[in-house]
Amino acid sequence: MNKILNHFKKNDPILYSYFCKVKILEPIKKDKPHNYFFRLSKEIICQQLSDKSGDAIFFRFKKLFSNSLVSPLDILSISHELLRSVGMSNAKARYIRNLAEKIMHDDLQIHHYDRMADEEVIKDLTKVKGIGPWTAEMFLMFVLGREDVFSFGDLGLKKGIIRIYKFKKEPTEKQIEKIITRWTPYKTYASRIIWASLEL
Repeated sequence: MNKILNHFKKNDPILYSYFCKVKILEPIKKDKPHNYFFRLSKEIICQQLSDKSGDAIFFRFKKLFSNSLVSPLDILSISHELLRSVGMSNAKARYIRNLAEKIMHDDLQIHHYDRMADEEVIKDLTKVKGIGPWTAEMFLMFVLGREDVFSFGDLGLKKGIIRIYKFKKEPTEKQIEKIITRWTPYKTYASRIIWASLEL
């Protein structure tokens, strides 16, 4: 972690000063491929919900299945109505089923994501209804463990950048790009510092 922090100290002292306030920067861990569907299902379920609401629905979702690691086959073996019964919206139940179908029919290259570039993974995942660029970017960060990802669509990151870099109004994508180029090749770690700064 010292190498990463030294990079921020040298290239973006403002960001580094906020790391010194939050004082926590966990190593990024990559998940195993057999967990990818499960993790994507959670991302879909929790979209646009508070952590508490999303976690409650996801807990009930897992209870539908005997095994804790839900598979595409598990999803396709139950009804749409049963999926809906855990509290997820009609649309999200359809999205998870659509994801399961695409994996079962080999329409996604999910088993090759480890070897694919970030842009290729995003392009592949966003073929699924309900998975947009933001969800794909979170997947890159927190499931594939990619260290150099930033999400322009994340409202928390935008809010944090406005606060930390003292913008009077919402910055343009070009202004944000100018800041985050200093973070490469550790934009994911920088994003974590920005998110943590929102708790200060």
